[in-house]
Amino acid sequence: MTTKDDADRRLLDAAGQVFAAKGYEGATVREICERAGVNVAGVNYYFRDKERLYIETVKAACRHQTEQFPIPDWPPGTPPEQKLRDFVRIFSQRMLSENQAPWHRQLFLREMAQPTSACAELVRDTVRPTAAVLGAILEEMFPELPDHKRLACAFSIVGQCLFYRAFQPIVTLLVGEETARTFNAQLVAEHVTAFSLAALGAPPKSAKRKRVSGRPK
Repeated sequence: MTTKDDADRRLLDAAGQVFAAKGYEGATVREICERAGVNVAGVNYYFRDKERLYIETVKAACRHQTEQFPIPDWPPGTPPEQKLRDFVRIFSQRMLSENQAPWHRQLFLREMAQPTSACAELVRDTVRPTAAVLGAILEEMFPELPDHKRLACAFSIVGQCLFYRAFQPIVTLLVGEETARTFNAQLVAEHVTAFSLAALGAPPKSAKRKRVSGRPK
């Protein structure tokens, strides 16, 4: 006997694959239901209509990423530079980890490139809370920066991570498959963090240690 939760899950998974491959307009309810093994009337019963199914599918893809790689609850006194390193590492893992269904990132990137009615809910439920965390870190690091410059810094940090996901096919063609594979989540996170801290004028860890020890080189 098919339970509601099981039907929901199969519809979301099937819809994710079809929407990611064909987009909202190209996908049909019939194809999604056939792939899920659910009666065509199931979409109306469980999700009301195709649009709501699409919105919930996009949100499910992003929810999977955030649950798999949650932002830590830092203890009081954690240096903002460490928070930034953790944030970039986690965001890079969300973008580049292979431990998730391929359609999750594919659908997310499609929605970013061709926004639909799902975009507003995606921003409200996922993007805005994540952006608030990054904004708070940058404000703690650079309280003197005006808001528009702090936003530009946040966009630059996120954009660097997104590049390695959105332009992965181009990177592979440009440098070859073997070299492209070296740009994993760990390498990208280390590079983006170091690059961003340098651009923002924050001294590297090694420089801080040298000044504290009184043995500058």
